[in-house]
Amino acid sequence: MSLLEHRLSVADESRGELARTTPPGLLRRISLAQWMLLAAGGGVVLGFLAPEVAGHLKIVSDIFLRLIRAIIAPVLFGVLVRAVGGMGGMRDLGRLGWKSLVYFEVATTLALLLGWFTAVIFRPGENVALTSQVAPLVHPVSFSEVVVNAFPTSIVDAMARGDVLQIVVFCFLFGVACLSLGEKAKPVLALADAVVAIAFRFTHLIMFLAPAAVFAAMAGTVATGGMGVLVGLARLLVTSWGAELVFLTVVFGGSLMAFGVPLRRFAHYAREPFLIAFGTTSSAAALPQTLENMERFGVPNRILGVVAPLSLSLNLCGSTLFLGLATLFVAQAANVPLSFDQQVLILLTLKLTSKGVAGIPRANFVVLTALFQSFGLPIEGLGLLLGIDALIDPIRTSVNVIGHCAAPAVVAGWEGVTFPADLAPVEVGVVAPVRGGVA
Repeated sequence: MSLLEHRLSVADESRGELARTTPPGLLRRISLAQWMLLAAGGGVVLGFLAPEVAGHLKIVSDIFLRLIRAIIAPVLFGVLVRAVGGMGGMRDLGRLGWKSLVYFEVATTLALLLGWFTAVIFRPGENVALTSQVAPLVHPVSFSEVVVNAFPTSIVDAMARGDVLQIVVFCFLFGVACLSLGEKAKPVLALADAVVAIAFRFTHLIMFLAPAAVFAAMAGTVATGGMGVLVGLARLLVTSWGAELVFLTVVFGGSLMAFGVPLRRFAHYAREPFLIAFGTTSSAAALPQTLENMERFGVPNRILGVVAPLSLSLNLCGSTLFLGLATLFVAQAANVPLSFDQQVLILLTLKLTSKGVAGIPRANFVVLTALFQSFGLPIEGLGLLLGIDALIDPIRTSVNVIGHCAAPAVVAGWEGVTFPADLAPVEVGVVAPVRGGVA
């Protein structure tokens, strides 16, 4: 099974499971994101009206966060090994594969840095007063010590301690080894596929507790932080939307122009996938339309077939931007100072852990939980992020989908493909003309 087929099958299974487990009638028409939004509002009201009661609800959010911690190691193993080991052999892909990877890495790096520096400049977490029962322990260590400690002596020990950096390094190298072995590694990649599917279902089950956890977390935080919490969350919402829109117009628009892709034509064919993703907050729901529209836009099948599957795992610009912004928001809210070395390591860790999480619902929060544990940030901040996530998810998912549209168009332009200037669709199956006879 290809990576593209895997993503589609997992998405279909998730939608089927949701239909079977959601109560009928009115409750069935309320999505999980809407439940979390309602729970966040209820928690705010309780925190203001009965702050003494809010403190007794912490057990609910604690149980939820423990369950999230439990799935960290399986998620990282499954998605990273599958994403790296299942690339299909970059030697066979040739220059299309390497051009795709160069574009993905440049785009996601810019997204991560934009999210991070947006938080540095606008400081949305200031005055939120996020506290935790156990103060974070951040021991000053040299950069060389941190680099050495990133390499595990035992992967079992690293998973038991939840050391995300060691898990990521091991899984990345393990995936490279699988990629180099080719056919012999297929059983291991099938195991990683199964782990991803199980992690998907496990996370799906945990998320049924999310509304109650958000309610408890918001109530407790508002009871201690007051209006500062709400102001901070409003700033996070505005800065997230602003940063995503800037990335959408400046980075995507600039890259398309740089490789000779007509913006008006691209906007015409990317509009429908964008709106589907915005309305459903699901990149999987927009995937069929993304592939069809990019083919009608004029991307040759030989390019679309290589770039699109890789993009699903390695080109999540909207999610990567949010990870950087959310991490620094929680650090600011908890008043946890981060040294330059720590900031560099956090960015490198996010760069690696953001790969391959597109098929798992709310997987961004699993990644953040692992990161918070490793760098001394209070995971209580996860409750705040979940409370506001329903309002950020539409634009974040839409930017991911536009990234999946832009990547094959940019690589096609890089390969010398010329696109019509008008809006007429290219006949499906017909390869667009290429400048200079590039094959």
